Amino acid sequence: MNNMVTIENLHFSYSRHLVFKDVSLSLEAGKIYGLLGQNGVGKTTLLKIICGLLKVNSGSCSVMNHEPSKREPGFLSELFYIPEDFVGPDITINNFAKLRGEFYPSYDANKFSRLMTDFEVNGNYKFTKLSFGQQKKAIIAFALATNTRLVLMDEPSNGLDIPSKTQLRRVISQASTDETCIVISTHQVRDLENLIDPIIILDKNGVLLNESIENISRNLCFEFSPVPAEGAIYSEPTLGGYIVARRNTSGMECKVNIEALFNTVLSNKEIIKDIFKK
Repeated sequence: MNNMVTIENLHFSYSRHLVFKDVSLSLEAGKIYGLLGQNGVGKTTLLKIICGLLKVNSGSCSVMNHEPSKREPGFLSELFYIPEDFVGPDITINNFAKLRGEFYPSYDANKFSRLMTDFEVNGNYKFTKLSFGQQKKAIIAFALATNTRLVLMDEPSNGLDIPSKTQLRRVISQASTDETCIVISTHQVRDLENLIDPIIILDKNGVLLNESIENISRNLCFEFSPVPAEGAIYSEPTLGGYIVARRNTSGMECKVNIEALFNTVLSNKEIIKDIFKK
């Protein structure tokens, strides 16, 4: 198992506000993780701990065999973090890429140019002259062109129009290799469905789920029912009926509805814990 991130018995709080208590989690290379959770449960905090912008109170966080909070150059050159509210400096995008690219040993200027073309962003413009969505696409293009082993994205689809979201899914999929790990924190699960796998779901008590789509589909089925289904783990109203979550007793893999999965997990924490216990 090629763990990129190993978190054990992590505790973290902002002053008196406890965010994580005794959280353990591992992230492997070769995966595009979807990090889901309600507002305020600590998704952004977790990303900042992983990249070293925040230091844990107790427990441990090891990232590519580094202690992130030390922010060592060798560590920083293999990681890129894209915050949700990125605002670029008052320089051209191309100049930004040229200057910042020198800090990343595997940076590929040609790849950056290709991604900028894919995103239809003109690198000769200053960040400050572009919309939020255009700036977001430019920093995503740069992040993927650095070819770092670990990429952390906080709500990358926010501010993007529908065609740009399609482009985003494609370029992220192309950037994923057996040696890289991409973590995407998002509320917009429909924007990234069929891309994120495994799925991590957080709540105020820590990690509720960290499972591959394959394993989820072996254990849960999501289906449409015209009426609330008897014996279902979870059901929610939808147009013309209900989306229902059941235990998968057929042995056949079922298509996973990520939005329904999220609501199922939050509403049935102990049942889900029992289903996926190791």
